[in-house]
Amino acid sequence: MRPDARAWFEHRTTSATSLAEIDVHALLLAKRRGGHRVSLVLPARDEEATVGVLVRDLADCWVRAVPLVDELIVMDSDSSDRTAEVARAAGAEVVATRDVLPGHGTRPGKGEALWKALAVTTGDLVLFMDADLLGDVSHYVPGLLAPLLTDQRVDYVKGCYTRPLTVDGQHRPAGGGRVTELTARPLLNALWPELAGFVQPLGGEYAGRRSALEQVPFVSGYGVEVGLLVDLLHVCGLYGLAQVDLGVRQHSHQTDEALGRMAGQIVSTVLARAERGRPGRRRLQPGGLLTQFEHDGRRFVPSSTTVAVDERPPLCTVAEYMAERAEIVG
Repeated sequence: MRPDARAWFEHRTTSATSLAEIDVHALLLAKRRGGHRVSLVLPARDEEATVGVLVRDLADCWVRAVPLVDELIVMDSDSSDRTAEVARAAGAEVVATRDVLPGHGTRPGKGEALWKALAVTTGDLVLFMDADLLGDVSHYVPGLLAPLLTDQRVDYVKGCYTRPLTVDGQHRPAGGGRVTELTARPLLNALWPELAGFVQPLGGEYAGRRSALEQVPFVSGYGVEVGLLVDLLHVCGLYGLAQVDLGVRQHSHQTDEALGRMAGQIVSTVLARAERGRPGRRRLQPGGLLTQFEHDGRRFVPSSTTVAVDERPPLCTVAEYMAERAEIVG
């Protein structure tokens, strides 16, 4: 690891693997002293099986028992199941992505839900968590907020964790995050080696200051996390970023084919940023298609999927958003 990356890793990585490691009372005082408002967002598409328990646990802990979170919103991305109904019954405010900034239309993808969530929430601190998390993750909320509440130099915090993997009934204590290890990490180490200290660059749990998040674009699909990390590096600088060890993360796993499509979107996102700020070099143009193969018993059959980068602009450039923010602040 480069010396700058190692120094960052040692000084900007903290631990919050359980509530026992977190001084929640001190965080509440810091929140009140700073006049902060916290928005917790769960982007969800067809997560009926997990979103109810997750919302109920988070609302019980951090909205009702301890007022660390001011609004808990589930962004429903055109779910075909009872995600919205279950989340609402559990205590979340549910917002359909297609109803936010309707003049800009709607697109598929997780990043679209996050961009729309930033537009509809009111907190100056915004925390994102995936809706398919399993087990007790209540400590994630104060763990991710702590660096933002206690250090004004930190603008964006990524969660990191070990990720158990279960495949074909075989359970391994680690091994999840295959796209991270085989795609994202090698690319980041090669192109932005100062980011080599991030353990889970694609992790879905992170928090940031609105003032930073509204300055960067949001890739509409699975490239959103790596896109945010690279773009916020340029906006905030390396020491404006931090990470927190949250212990263990359990969630549902996808097929190899789905992971391949995810990796394709991540590669396109990275390549679209690889030549930015490097005058005199030809801009890289990703191909935009990922071709995968299945064997039908007689021959290999190709199938192509679009993985081209589709981005939403920084919200600070969206007139409707800025007008709404002016009304809230004013």
